[in-house]
Amino acid sequence: MRHRFVAAGCIAAGIATQAFPAAAYEYQGSAAAGPSTPSSTDLTELSGRPQASAPQRELVPYDGAYPPGTIVVSTQERRLYYILPGNQAIRYCVGVGRPGFTWTGIRTVAMKREWPSWQPPREMLRRRPDLPRYLEGGPDNPLGARAMYLGGTLYRIHGSNEPNTIGQAVSSGCIRMTNDDVEDLYDRVKVGARVIVQ
Repeated sequence: MRHRFVAAGCIAAGIATQAFPAAAYEYQGSAAAGPSTPSSTDLTELSGRPQASAPQRELVPYDGAYPPGTIVVSTQERRLYYILPGNQAIRYCVGVGRPGFTWTGIRTVAMKREWPSWQPPREMLRRRPDLPRYLEGGPDNPLGARAMYLGGTLYRIHGSNEPNTIGQAVSSGCIRMTNDDVEDLYDRVKVGARVIVQ
């Protein structure tokens, strides 16, 4: 089975379902940094890499077989496509899992939350004991403005308080979006929607 996003040049041949690593989101902030967000100049200095804003979401032609309401994530392109009626899709720029934390498979949106709280899983706390044990939802929370939880996994499609990471492979497997984009997608997606990560 082949699916194609014409404008994006994304061609995927089938979907391979793999085991999911036991991690969800690697908080990129520092415990010592405190709750404030540094300026983009400071972020460049801290990360050692240039900071670019994520490309704007856009409407693109779609001539694949997935029905409207499906989410397709291309980890190689670092793009998420929300399939619309009329052979179209909305293309969003996303952040994806870093090496060792990538995955492919088919899941469904099991739950949706606005300004979700965050509690790092045990596996993440073993890797990063400096992380907070719990964060209330809000602008300083690494899950951002919205989260869509993928059934049977610890993964989410969520916003971010680190927009400089969108378009990069830095998470522990979650799909990150800008807060503006995740709010747009959240309003479109229904619980039970199919999510294909390839």
